[in-house]
Parts: sequence; structure tokens; C-alpha cells
Amino acid sequence: MSPVTPEGKFRVPEVVIGFDFGLKRIGVAVGDTLTGTARPLPAIERKTPELTEVEWRAVEIEVVKAGARQLIVGCPYNVDGTTSPMTGRAKAFAKSLGERLKLPVHLVDERYSSLEAEAALRDRRSSRDRKRYDRGAIDSAAATVVLERWLAGER
Repeated sequence: MSPVTPEGKFRVPEVVIGFDFGLKRIGVAVGDTLTGTARPLPAIERKTPELTEVEWRAVEIEVVKAGARQLIVGCPYNVDGTTSPMTGRAKAFAKSLGERLKLPVHLVDERYSSLEAEAALRDRRSSRDRKRYDRGAIDSAAATVVLERWLAGER
């Protein structure tokens, strides 16, 4: 994202939070529009198919703690670009998120983000470290991928 608007004004750097919505966990990442980079935060564990008030509160706390001004939600599509049942759930989460927090929410195609995240986590560990990453770490790494896509201009 260019630091200058099409009108020639400088953009104010903003903190943004990305979410990888899932039925068991919500991956979370934070980044900013100045550096265009993102980093994972701990995933939010889910208890039921519908978000509980405790889970919503955990989401809200992360947004407030980071001082985020925009929210990014990964939108899952099938490989061929068609929608899946999770596409509707992610869109409903994004809509509720915007309504609850009164912040702009942007959807980003998250196809292959989990594969990219797992590959990045594997690449970062040493060749002697054989431990597997927990699913929460992978989900938050996927949220990082989605957020970085948005920061790079994918809309």
C-alpha cells in the first residue's frame, strides 16, 4: 500500500488485525500499514459452533489491546473459487465483527493460507527440531498470511 493517497495526501499508519475463522479456533494476527508486515498472536479456542460471549470478548480484547482501526477476515473458497459452507460462516463472522466493534472489515481470499503458514513454520524451525506445531499456531500463522496479503494490496 502506497504511503500516499491518490489525492496526494499522506496516509496515517494504522494497526490492523487479521482473523482466520474456524469452528475450533480463530487464528489472530496483528500488523500495520506502515511496515506492511504482520505477526501472529495466540489463537482463540472455540467451544461451540456458535461464538459464545466469552469468545467474542476474547476477540474484542485483542482488537482493543492492539488499537486496531481495521479488521481483515480470511474468506475460504474452494480451489475452483466456488463457495463452501465455511464461506458463509466466515462472512457472517465478518459482518458480526464489524457490527460489534464498529470498525471496517475487509474480506480476503484465504485459499492455501494454511498450507503457506505450515510451510513457513517448517522453514523457520531448525533441522534438528522435529516438534510439530499445534493447530493454534498454524491458524494464527494463516491469519498472518491473510493479513499480509491484504497489506500487500490484495482486496
